[in-house]
Amino acid sequence: MGTVTLGVSIAVPEPYGSLLQERRASFGDPAAYGIPTHVTLLPPTEAEAADLPAIEAHLSQIATVGRPFPMRLSGTGTFRPLSPVVYVQVVEGASACSWLQKRVREASGPLVRELQFPYHPHVTVAHGIEEEAMDRAYEELSSYEAAWTCGSFALYEQGADGVWRKINEFPFGAGGGAPAVPAQGGSSMDQPSLHP
Repeated sequence: MGTVTLGVSIAVPEPYGSLLQERRASFGDPAAYGIPTHVTLLPPTEAEAADLPAIEAHLSQIATVGRPFPMRLSGTGTFRPLSPVVYVQVVEGASACSWLQKRVREASGPLVRELQFPYHPHVTVAHGIEEEAMDRAYEELSSYEAAWTCGSFALYEQGADGVWRKINEFPFGAGGGAPAVPAQGGSSMDQPSLHP
């Protein structure tokens, strides 16, 4: 069956996802339209295609014990000079993202891997482009704000054309009543707030 390149992430819902994708494209990032706007839980990872059922079962199990949580983006940051990335900061929901990414990569599961850098949840808005364009992204999105309730995460596969496509979405909770973050292009904005 061969190998596939997989990623696990939290989608940034509409209207925020498309807006940030368009801004990323406006800075000259050629990858903008091939990557849905997201917060990474598992970076691009090679896996055996035959392992997909086990991988999906693993992710489903993680989602079952999870619960929706508030996410808020605010302002920009950068990984330069270590990595040529400008991002929008995750200022609320970061600890939940950290918990999730650890579960996704745990030693007992099928997606074990070491990370190149310590995990830092973020939304990339410019990667590997001219320094001047990176500076522009950093400045122009410095006052950016967005907030929603995160109700799921998803498994993506990178196609031969470099485009990332969603394979499956994993809503939090035991499958009953947990709100799912709408896919980009969706119209649902009725996300319940998370209050006990």
